[in-house]
Amino acid sequence: MRRSNQALVDRPAPSPSSAGTPNRPVAPPPLPDYLRDTYTWAYLSDFGTRFFDHQLVVNTILWGNARRLIRWACSALRPGQTVLQPAAVYGSFSRDVAATLGPQGQLTVCDVAPVQVALTTRKVADLATVTVCQHDATQPHDKAFDAIVCFFLLHEVPDPVKTAIVDALLASVKPGGSVIFVDYHQTAPWHPLRPVMAGVFRFLEPFAQALCRRDIRDYASTSQQAEWRKETRFGGLYQRVIATRLPT
Repeated sequence: MRRSNQALVDRPAPSPSSAGTPNRPVAPPPLPDYLRDTYTWAYLSDFGTRFFDHQLVVNTILWGNARRLIRWACSALRPGQTVLQPAAVYGSFSRDVAATLGPQGQLTVCDVAPVQVALTTRKVADLATVTVCQHDATQPHDKAFDAIVCFFLLHEVPDPVKTAIVDALLASVKPGGSVIFVDYHQTAPWHPLRPVMAGVFRFLEPFAQALCRRDIRDYASTSQQAEWRKETRFGGLYQRVIATRLPT
């Protein structure tokens, strides 16, 4: 799953140049191999962006739990905060986060794929409090946010990338601020969807099974720099992990 009245798309800052030489824009981050090889059909293709970017489709994929999961993520946010969303999300998620933050808040939505940046820009074009930019989630930002909400991103990346993303997000939140992860989790043994999800993870989401074996906290290189809280919902299928960065 994955402003004024016109959406703003951040452009790469120009690189330093020698006297008399025009500034040249910094090249945007390249698309990761795993994204092209595994998820072109879902996030890079014309079919994927047209089919999946509907709240009804998102709700179906999440077994009718989309609204509950969005509220669960947003309940950890407060009006007026500056918040980072490190990857585009299909459906209404970005607009829901912006509504939670209110007119005094600021939401920055980033994605490594230009097609997702363009799609999100169109969806939030009327929201003055939302900025959209191209950025690789494995890289820390040059500003610190009050909170970061990482919604169903980690299950779509290989383990080394999970570590890089978790570390980058912890480095991009202010001391005392929180990174909110909402993602898949191991279901209870009795869960009726357990065999179904095993098939989904095997054939469609090959990097998701790792979240059934390993805590998100374990992906952090310096987990001791944050306080971690974990909850699960829907028979363990979904988890919310809140990492609050400790004062330095």
